[in-house]
Amino acid sequence: MPTRHSHEPAPRLPEIDAPPEDTPLTPLFGRVRIRTLIVLRWLAVAGQTLSVLIVHYGLGFALPLVPCLLVIAASACLNLALSFGLPTQRFAKDWEAFAQLAYDVGQLIVLLGLTGGMTNPFAIVLVAPLITAVAALPSRWWMPLLAMATAGTAAIAVWSLPLPWFPGEPGFTPPPTYQAAMWIALAIAIGFTAVYAWRVGGEARRMGMALAATQSVLAREQRLSALGALSAAAAHELGTPLATIQLTAKEMAREITDPELKDDAALLVSQAERCRDILKRLSQTQEASDQMHDRLALGDALEEAAAPLQGLGPPIRIRLDPPADDPGPPRIKRRAEVLYALGNFIENAVDFARSEVTVTGAWTADQIIVTIADDGPGFPSDILAKLGEPYITTRRAEPGAGGLGLGVFIAITLVERVGGKAGFSNAGPGGAVVTLTLPRQRLRADPPVRPAL
Repeated sequence: MPTRHSHEPAPRLPEIDAPPEDTPLTPLFGRVRIRTLIVLRWLAVAGQTLSVLIVHYGLGFALPLVPCLLVIAASACLNLALSFGLPTQRFAKDWEAFAQLAYDVGQLIVLLGLTGGMTNPFAIVLVAPLITAVAALPSRWWMPLLAMATAGTAAIAVWSLPLPWFPGEPGFTPPPTYQAAMWIALAIAIGFTAVYAWRVGGEARRMGMALAATQSVLAREQRLSALGALSAAAAHELGTPLATIQLTAKEMAREITDPELKDDAALLVSQAERCRDILKRLSQTQEASDQMHDRLALGDALEEAAAPLQGLGPPIRIRLDPPADDPGPPRIKRRAEVLYALGNFIENAVDFARSEVTVTGAWTADQIIVTIADDGPGFPSDILAKLGEPYITTRRAEPGAGGLGLGVFIAITLVERVGGKAGFSNAGPGGAVVTLTLPRQRLRADPPVRPAL
């Protein structure tokens, strides 16, 4: 079934593949503007300056004020150089963002080394540039920063100036075991937050790309659904000018005496009549389908979704399971998202079925239930637990298989768009089952209105 291996209909699905981990992130999901890095650094400069001045003058702690202010001033100078030397509105290249964030990490390590090293409670701020790096850069760039921060904290745990303390009192010097524990705690905090940011950022990027693919699919289905109305409008609009051309050509044919020109005029008449016949057929097709185009019975909807797949694999059997108190099948609105989702699930069932696919439509007063079952191998347990996530597929391991892992995600998203939900299970010893539960009231089609005579 579609979920099992997330196999999508190739003609319908946009060519969007799961982005490799080290692919540069798109502006919406990762890439950072130079201005953003500059603003964050100005905030760091302001915070560091305020902290140093409060500690030195407010609390009276003795610290190397001039070296600390020089280190902070270096960040301010870098910001000024970047502000005047680069267009700050553009997105930073990976190496540019890496270089700036590496500077931020190094600057923090130097500043901490001047103010107590790992005994300084502000050592936790090292996490900030690392989270920014994980969110903005692929792993081949942020992993060296992580290693740099870990090595730097280890260095200042071994060598650093004493922690500033009250004048006249013995300095605060925790035991080596405590300092080692502080370093281990900080390393764990850095590693955990980095992995957390990486996972969350990756999922956000993948979800965003999958939703973009879903919108593309839905827009295409809606355009195809609107072709019938467009053909009727074209027939109506082109009818009058074609009638004028035909009338003028007939008049010319009667008045012209030159045999060649008379043949040309007759050709114009015949071709105009042919165009009118074509437009008439288009118009009649639309008129014949007016009653069914926007509303169709549940069985017809299932037949329409399965029709392109009949004959491409095991037979597809459509059946209805009406309740005793409501034998008539409900009539529903033609919704592109519902038909696409049904077609997607049925196509995947056909791909994995051995001998037959069964599509069953049932309904209650409030719900429409569609069950798509096959007699194939069923959903693998590792895939079954992740159904609904984008880019979940096992087809990459199969030679010649081209599943992108988006089919099920798109189908589920479209079902949820109309207020429904999808359930997945395995049927006994073999076979997969997809159960779609749709709200009957939201899909209910109003009866056609008779035109006034």
